[in-house]
Amino acid sequence: MEEQAIPTPNIRLVNLNDPPLRRIARPGGQAGANAAIETTQSHLTYRKFDLMSDLPPCPACASTYTYEAQDLFNCPECGHEWSANASAGAAKVWRDANGNELQDGDTITVIKDLKVKGSSSVVKVGTKVKNIRLVEGDHDIDCKIPGIGAMGLKSEFVKKS
Repeated sequence: MEEQAIPTPNIRLVNLNDPPLRRIARPGGQAGANAAIETTQSHLTYRKFDLMSDLPPCPACASTYTYEAQDLFNCPECGHEWSANASAGAAKVWRDANGNELQDGDTITVIKDLKVKGSSSVVKVGTKVKNIRLVEGDHDIDCKIPGIGAMGLKSEFVKKS
């Protein structure tokens, strides 16, 4: 017996308590077969496209099940939110206590005595740290401090030398 693909119907669920729906054109397209359905509830705008979605995949987990709520894209699988207007190549900029931009390999100076967690030692004011590495997270800077060793520092407690 020959197997045949069963076409899946395009089923749209409608809540009668929702505000009226209106057809809008897809971004870069025209109203018609490729139009979307838009509804507004409280402060959120939801769009459901008739055909396959043109929404970008999640940058955190690469999921294709993303949706758009107002100006943000959302991923239901990992919970990541990102701006629809943000460029894909935008990189984070780290700044020191004076507002100077920090880069990998810079030399910095500590501007405040910093207690080392789990130790009785202290990183003194004026300690110079060479060849820093910038990372994402709570502590922006990974480095090796002379006399102490590898450590993470926050950029608000350093200045560029």
